[in-house]
Parts: sequence; C-alpha cells; structure tokens
Amino acid sequence: MLSSNITRDPGGALRFAGQSVPELARLYGTPLYLMDEDRIRFNCRLYLDAFRSAFGDAALPLYAGKACAFKQMYRIMAEEGMGVDAVSRGEIYTALKAGFPAERIWFHGDGKTDEDICYALDSGVGFFVVDGFEELEALNREAGARGVRQKILLRVTPGIDPHTYEAVNTGRVDVKFGVPIGTGQAYDFVRAALACSHIELCGLHCHVGSMVFDESVFEDTADVMFAFMRELKDGLGYVTGTLDLGGGYGTRYTEADKQADIPGRIAFLAAHMRALAAKTGLPMPFILMEPGRSIVADAGLTVYTVSAVKRIEGFKSHVIVDGGMTDNPRYCLYRAHYTVLHAEREAGETAVFDLAGRCCESGDILQPAVTLPADIKRGDLVAVCTTGAYNYSMASNYNRLGRPPVVMLRGGERFVAVRREGLDELCALDE
Repeated sequence: MLSSNITRDPGGALRFAGQSVPELARLYGTPLYLMDEDRIRFNCRLYLDAFRSAFGDAALPLYAGKACAFKQMYRIMAEEGMGVDAVSRGEIYTALKAGFPAERIWFHGDGKTDEDICYALDSGVGFFVVDGFEELEALNREAGARGVRQKILLRVTPGIDPHTYEAVNTGRVDVKFGVPIGTGQAYDFVRAALACSHIELCGLHCHVGSMVFDESVFEDTADVMFAFMRELKDGLGYVTGTLDLGGGYGTRYTEADKQADIPGRIAFLAAHMRALAAKTGLPMPFILMEPGRSIVADAGLTVYTVSAVKRIEGFKSHVIVDGGMTDNPRYCLYRAHYTVLHAEREAGETAVFDLAGRCCESGDILQPAVTLPADIKRGDLVAVCTTGAYNYSMASNYNRLGRPPVVMLRGGERFVAVRREGLDELCALDE
C-alpha cells in the first residue's frame, strides 16, 4: 500500500489507521474526512527528533497551519512541542481557542490588514514574519501605539526555483511573497527594519515552495541566504540570529512518488549549513522550518459513496461520487495526483474511469484515469488517499454543499473533531 496506515482485512475491505473504512462510513456517512492522529504525532516527532539530532536545541519545526487547521490539530501541536505558523486571524484565533500558546505562533502572510496586525499584537503573538515595506511601517506604528517592541523575521526571496507545482512555487524573484535579494531591495528592507524603534529584528525568513523533493533545494537556498547574511554583517553590522527556511519536504501521493528521508535530509542540511557558517565566518543561526503537508498529508483519507457510473462506449467512463471539488479542489487547481482505491474489496477485473464529483462543473474531477473494479456501481465506497493536507483547509460550499466532518482515529478509538455542515449551518449567516 501507499502508506503503512492503509491496509486491507482478509475480506478485502480497506482499513485506515487500523480501523474499518466501510464501518466508519456507515457510522459517520460520506463524504468523510478521516485523520490518523497517531500518524500526525509520529510525523511531528520525526521532525522534532531530526532537528534535535542535527541542530541540538538551536532549532524548531513550525507546523504550517494552512495545510489543515482545526482546534484538535493545534492541541496536538501544543502537546508535541511544535511551533506553528499562521497566515490569518482565523488561524490565530483557532490556535488560541485550542489553548495553543501565543508566544509559539509565527504570523505570516503577504497581505496583512491593519485589523490583522492589531489582532495579532493584542493576542500576544510571538513573531511576525513581515512581508514588505508597508507592513513593516504599519506594524511599527501599531506596536508603538501599544508601547511594545514586536519581534519579527523579514521575509526575503532567494530566487530559487524548486521545480514544483507552479501554484506552490514561492521562491522565484518575481513571486508575490517577500522582498527579493537579487535586486538589492532585501538589503534596504533589513536597513529599514533596523531603523524601526518598535521592532526587534530577530532574523530572516525565506520559502522556496511546497512539495520539495529535489535534494539540493534547501542547500541551494542556504547558500544564497548565508551570502546575504554575510553582506548584512559587512554592510550594516547586523548578525542574523534566526533563519527560517520555510516549507518541509514532499509527500507520496502515488506509488511513483519518492519517499523523502526526512532525518537524513535534515542531517545533511545541518552539515551543509555548518560548513557555510565556517566559510562565511558567521555564527550558526537558530533554524526554523515549516512543514505542513509532510506532517498531515498521509494522515488523511477521504471516503465517498458512488452516486453514478457512466460508461460511454468508445469514450471515457466516469465514476461520480457524493463529494468533489468542494472537499478537494487540488486537481482542479493544479492537476494534483492521488491514489484512489475501492474501499470494500480488491479489484478483480478492472476498468479505467475518471473519478468525478457532483458539482455542476465539467471540471469537477477528483482524479482522471483511475483503475477500479469494472463492475463498480452506485452505492459502492471509494477512498482517496493522502488527503490530510489542503483538502479540509481548502474546502468550500460551492453549489451550497456542506463540508464533510473530520473524524480523528487514535489508538483504536474514533471521535468527531469537526462536525458535518448541515443545511442549518449553510444558512447560519444569512439574513
């Protein structure tokens, strides 16, 4: 199977995190998000242990909440000792409602409003990751009005292309995030921050993208960043205390995807950075990284009920399910690949189908050209693997459809972490 938490019982029924998928579908209905809490905790510990081994106490992984954010997720992160990055008031609010400590929140975002800035300041958020000159000015003003000195990192753009999905590529010079190093603007950005009386510049942030598998991407990024840090020391006398390298490693969505050796890659990265520190004569900074997808993706499985099967002789055939782009828009957005399985039995004779959703959009495709039992029919259950990241968090109410519930699986137990949206919830804000 794609992941060790996916198996089949002797009768062929799918099991996820040790529990029967058909039974869970009967209990909670479909569409249904299943989340393996034990796998989430395992992935957190994988990063935490790798960071301690590679960097000692001078490093911390931050969970990227945008991958999947609800209260139980933040409780897990607090209990496991992770930091978190948040990109909106909503993510900050959710973390605080879950009891997550504000001082371990890093507030990101390229379009923070004055209201966002004020809310985060008043909530005692530990760090801002400042994305541009205007935000820096606004934050300095609002921090001054409160008589505080806010800790920040400055987001700069290293000009690295990680060869990932274009939609999640954030490292090139011309992306909307941060301030580019290559044009000289990042140097001026640091100088402006050092001149702010209500700002404490703690270090630098960069982010080259998501789904990074290329083994040299983080090392190449570190090369650029250490050269820039040396320039700052020589020109401004500023020694960078913290360096945030952004996103974590990629995840297996299909059998063709590589398995990232996260501890091995982090150990190699640490050795590379120590060599850079020695070469440039700089102290080793405190290291941050922001894994999201690789913490939660393989902890997720989405279950659907087949609504219709349309076999068009001489053309493609479709399996249409009771969910779709409303609960997983990733294929529609950037042609993301997934593994699809029949949830009740192994396939004998097979056929190829497009797995389609129920929305009134011809583009509502969950995954094209999937192999399923040739005799699949209405009422059967199918499962899409590796849906823990950017499925629930990107879900919508398009076509006035309610979002599915999130059921957490933990140590053989199960509980509802997020309730299903019913018809009343869909109209709750209507006047």
